[in-house]
Amino acid sequence: MIGFREAVINTDAMTHNIRHLAGVVGTDHIIAVVKADGYGHGAVQAARAALAGGADWLGTADLVEALELRDAGITAPVLCWLHGPDTDFTPAGQRGIDLGVSSSDQLEKVADAAGDAPIRIHLKLDTGLSRNGLDASDWDRVFSRAAELERSGRIHVRGIFSHLSNASDDDDRQAVVEFSEGVRLAAQHGLRPELVHLAATAAAIRLPETRFNTVRIGLGLYGLSPFDDVDSSELGLIPAMTLRASVIGVRRVPAGKGVSYSYTYRAPAETTLALVPFGYGDGIPRQASNVGRVLIGGGVHQVAGRIAMDQFVVAVGDAAVSPGDAVVIFGDPATGAPSATDWATAAGTINYEIVTRIGARVRRVYGAGS
Repeated sequence: MIGFREAVINTDAMTHNIRHLAGVVGTDHIIAVVKADGYGHGAVQAARAALAGGADWLGTADLVEALELRDAGITAPVLCWLHGPDTDFTPAGQRGIDLGVSSSDQLEKVADAAGDAPIRIHLKLDTGLSRNGLDASDWDRVFSRAAELERSGRIHVRGIFSHLSNASDDDDRQAVVEFSEGVRLAAQHGLRPELVHLAATAAAIRLPETRFNTVRIGLGLYGLSPFDDVDSSELGLIPAMTLRASVIGVRRVPAGKGVSYSYTYRAPAETTLALVPFGYGDGIPRQASNVGRVLIGGGVHQVAGRIAMDQFVVAVGDAAVSPGDAVVIFGDPATGAPSATDWATAAGTINYEIVTRIGARVRRVYGAGS
């Protein structure tokens, strides 16, 4: 029985995706990124599925997300890397969570939070994104200070990392050059990090020189392609999320009938309209009004009119549709359903955003092979 409004999460697909990508990249370590509630799939469930597939690390954006994994009983190594100026780093040391360090100020605050054992850190280098990360002009000074703090037993530099722009292969290769220089300079100061990581899913697949000994797999874990020219199936990935609902209303309307706010759609001919209980309040992008497509009863049909906060309308022509029929908004295109990428194209955005924005009132249903 299809629920009123639900996201069905295939945990086997996530396990498969990590296992497959591990075979592609061949690195010593894989960090499965489960930030933003596992890109909308559920952080704890995604973490467990990724570990079952061979990931040996987990990654989150902030410390609160990392602590949620620990509270769920997950003991695998966890790295988090985005911190506010007032973040208390003490729980990281207490709960065995590695911290990304992006500034000299953060380095000192982490060291001050150390207890009986050193806090483990990964030094983040800025190699072109101009976001967080140590500027190249600070590397020598910060590496020297990190080595001093490591000798004092307050920190342990377990990793060194950066992030790529994906602007072009040439830009990313230039970042490899800069990052390699940072790794070399850190070694000159006596730092010997166990994990060296630069690549996320896209570069891990296409640019072997970015892999070093560790890659971070985010989007690929969830079975989505990071490329415009290659889909999930061509990468050997299985989309893990199917967003679906039940039709809650059906009506027949004549040609010229306006539909939804502002009548941006008027029926070009007599048609049947199906009402779907999803809207922008659930993460369905309003920008996909009159463009997004869904699967109902084996046929793919287009959104008719503006997507509202709680609902949208689909024009199904003369197809036989009844209340209670299943609507697949997106899922695995191998089943005939539109993909999250299709919705991203319809909305002028990226598939990362489509799955991550799915709201809290959408019930998550988990299962192997769901």
